[in-house]
Amino acid sequence: MGVFSKDREFFELFEKVAANISEAATVLVAAMEHFTNLDSWAREIHELEEDGDMLTHDIIRRLIKTSITPLDREDIHALASTLDDILDCIWGTAERLPLFRLQEPTKEAVSMSKVLLTTVELVHKAVTKLKEKNYPQMQEYCVEINKLENRLDREFRDALGRLFDEVSDPVLVIKWKEIYEHLEDASDKCEDVADILESIAIKNA
Repeated sequence: MGVFSKDREFFELFEKVAANISEAATVLVAAMEHFTNLDSWAREIHELEEDGDMLTHDIIRRLIKTSITPLDREDIHALASTLDDILDCIWGTAERLPLFRLQEPTKEAVSMSKVLLTTVELVHKAVTKLKEKNYPQMQEYCVEINKLENRLDREFRDALGRLFDEVSDPVLVIKWKEIYEHLEDASDKCEDVADILESIAIKNA
């Protein structure tokens, strides 16, 4: 197998990882909107998280075995690890919905989940530009990811404010605060991915 084929393998695996994250975020939005059968939604996201782990392990295994890589080895490892972190945060959000025995969603959780979905869809689009070496377009997506991360940060702060002001049950406050934090962490990891991609663009442009 030639070097070019090996290059494509890395890029295609990254695209599969990013697509898997988008699917998990889509399921999370559905769970937040419907808020029924939460165990079922959580299981579906857990299966996607396990698929993501296998894809990440595959990337790392190929990285160890391959002497010549299409990108710096450190960048490949950082990108794989940080994409996996996004999915872990999505799963962390999903598993808490049935665990906490919540009865209904907050409008803030639904909104933050939707912003996160838009963000990870942009991450997916940006990752697809690696194979094309379309670094200008990739960088444009990264700018949009950063803007959405800032938006979700604002929503996170506003959501916490309303939570503390309007919810009298301290246990419920703790539960929703933890869920909001996982959504915000997932958004932060998307921004980290954008930073890695911009670094790759600078090195390879």
